Amino acid sequence: MDDIRKARTSAEHGYLLDEQIGFLLRKAYQRNSTLFAELVPGKLTPTQFSVMHRLAEDGPMSQNRLGRSVAMDGATTKGVVDRLIARGLLSTAPDPDDRRRHLVSLTAEGVTLIDEAVEAAIEVSAETLAPLRERERETLLRLLKKLG
Repeated sequence: MDDIRKARTSAEHGYLLDEQIGFLLRKAYQRNSTLFAELVPGKLTPTQFSVMHRLAEDGPMSQNRLGRSVAMDGATTKGVVDRLIARGLLSTAPDPDDRRRHLVSLTAEGVTLIDEAVEAAIEVSAETLAPLRERERETLLRLLKKLG
């Protein structure tokens, strides 16, 4: 047992987990995700919400453009769109300007749900940022935009 190698400690390498960006972002995201799951109706994931919100804001668009607009790769976008179509929240139709392409749009049920979900998402954001003062919130959001 004497020959079991012991990992170096923070005192030896200087890496403090509790002070690392990835660890802190994950903790903040967990806080936000928990609030999102509790408050947003329709069992929407944050990713599904983003897709639906983008369509509500910008109207029908190709799946490719939709994915790019919410920073998702093609495979992830397809999975999200397919699941929302299966739930009756999105639909697709041929693009009148390019018959090779389909446009993704919200259904009537999707419009109703995203309207309710946005109200809850406003509360999620407020609760997530509640421990911060107003200037700290503005600074945090500004800095996160620079990282993204």
